[in-house]
Amino acid sequence: MAYKPIEHYGLIGDCQTAALVGNDGSIDWLCLPRFDSPSVFGAILDDRKGGIFSLQPVHEARHKQLYFPDTNVLITRFLSTKGVGEITDFMPIHDTTRGRRRHRIVRRVTSVRGEMRFRLYCRPAFDYGRGRHEVHVTDHGAVFEHDGMRLALLTSIPLAEDEHGVSAVFRLRQGETVSLVLEVFEEGETPESCFLDENRCEELFRETVDWWRRWLSQCTYGGRWREMVHRSALVLKLMTYQPTGAIVAAPTTSLPETIGGSRNWDYRYTWIRDASFTLYALLRIGFKEEAQRFMEWLDRRIAEGTKEQPLRVLYRVDGSPEAPEEILEHLSGYEGSRPVRIGNAAGDQLQLDIYGELMDAVYLYNKHVTPISYDLWRHLCRITDWLSWNWDRDDEGIWEVRGGPRPFVFSKMMCWVAFDRAQRLATKRSFPADHGGLVQARDTIYQEILESGWSEERQAFVQSFGSRALDASVLLMPLVFFLSPTDPRMLKTIDAIRAELMSDSLVHRYSLEETDDGVGEAEGTFSLCTFWLVEALTRAGQLEEARLIFEKMLGYANHLGLYAEEVGPRGEALGNFPQALTHLSLISAAVNLDLRLG
Repeated sequence: MAYKPIEHYGLIGDCQTAALVGNDGSIDWLCLPRFDSPSVFGAILDDRKGGIFSLQPVHEARHKQLYFPDTNVLITRFLSTKGVGEITDFMPIHDTTRGRRRHRIVRRVTSVRGEMRFRLYCRPAFDYGRGRHEVHVTDHGAVFEHDGMRLALLTSIPLAEDEHGVSAVFRLRQGETVSLVLEVFEEGETPESCFLDENRCEELFRETVDWWRRWLSQCTYGGRWREMVHRSALVLKLMTYQPTGAIVAAPTTSLPETIGGSRNWDYRYTWIRDASFTLYALLRIGFKEEAQRFMEWLDRRIAEGTKEQPLRVLYRVDGSPEAPEEILEHLSGYEGSRPVRIGNAAGDQLQLDIYGELMDAVYLYNKHVTPISYDLWRHLCRITDWLSWNWDRDDEGIWEVRGGPRPFVFSKMMCWVAFDRAQRLATKRSFPADHGGLVQARDTIYQEILESGWSEERQAFVQSFGSRALDASVLLMPLVFFLSPTDPRMLKTIDAIRAELMSDSLVHRYSLEETDDGVGEAEGTFSLCTFWLVEALTRAGQLEEARLIFEKMLGYANHLGLYAEEVGPRGEALGNFPQALTHLSLISAAVNLDLRLG
């Protein structure tokens, strides 16, 4: 197959794992049984070895893809001279049929108008294409077996074994529907015992639609751009691992930030950095339960920390810290973008900003949800004690550079946030604390940033102490209340970033000509940074400019309202897809801009 543009995909999921469905009807990415498990379908990373589940008309047709309104149920429609056909793809939520939690993809194929012929082929490639499997065709579908896993494709369509998979061509008359159900079997289960008839598939479809609509009805946001805010909330829920409440940064790995380049990272983990962004965005639009589950996950990670290492940068969705980086040499990568990585070495980096994001998340939770426990406070004191001895170290920073540690301004600012929120929290709750020490550390950092992070030459805050490079991360200064949004230094910094890092409405995170990030290759603009700029302008009272940039940025979402990490030079999506931080920052920017516009 030819590689599809990254933006030509939709996402379905069951809040434990997720699949990318192309606008041509192919499933090109799926990990089972959870987000960070090995892939079963991975054609998006190698169109020959990765594995695919393709389902599309035999004859030429135009494609159209959309979500059922207010749901994550995906429709892929085919328009042709022969007629109109469509596939409805979804994963049932909390499906406990036969007494256990199921992982199912249901694909319902319908001939809406005319007579349509479809071709399917299902060729799994277990363990990122490294594992061999056996194929068993039955009267009720097929079973693929690999290393103890039994993956079944259940359908009434006659299947034929074909190249380590199965294939079929079938015809549907107008109004006819046939379903294909992909699920993982347990010991003792058979295609006969697990087969679902059309009536049950219809019930699952309606149950799934109802579940998503009930969930979204909790949203309290009713302002401008409501549809995009709702879609962002829905995609964030898709990226939530329901058993623990953790949210993955993205459900994919190694989608490139430059086509043919090596900026290919694994984002199927939960970053501590995302904590305050997650809590803030979810709380602002009414999802207290999700915020509470995520806070519970954070609480456990805080309690597990030690004096020597209070926190790790990232964790697996079950909370375990092991995510060693490995290169899959046998995969060619998306459009030849190598290496393909699983795991993420950034988990072993020193990134001091995470302590500020963590403390801000706890502060917000205590203020807007429920007071935190004394035991949690004791663990937080252990963190601030460690930070008091380590905040002045060089680190790899928010962008996880691989060119060596530096005194990043953003990292120092977030250390200031950590001490500031800890002092506020202690005062608000009358917790025992070294108030003098917290205030002294906070004020020392503030003075250092103002003296060493500000460049008189550039008339802007720079990326790191002593550098000339600009960095979009400092746009968060007014958002975390480090500086007034109308402080002359902040306004000059915004002007400098717009002049040097901005292309129309799109913002680069930094200039590659001035920053040695250890990779050096070109990259797209960071969608996250554009939404940060919108918020900074909003708080500075430049509402007309903020709205213009925001609404232009909305036009860079794909046809379903989803964003990858970056926007490329031709407006294409780059990087892992969809990206949680981008959607979180969209929600925050929309809520604050709408409020200020009145």
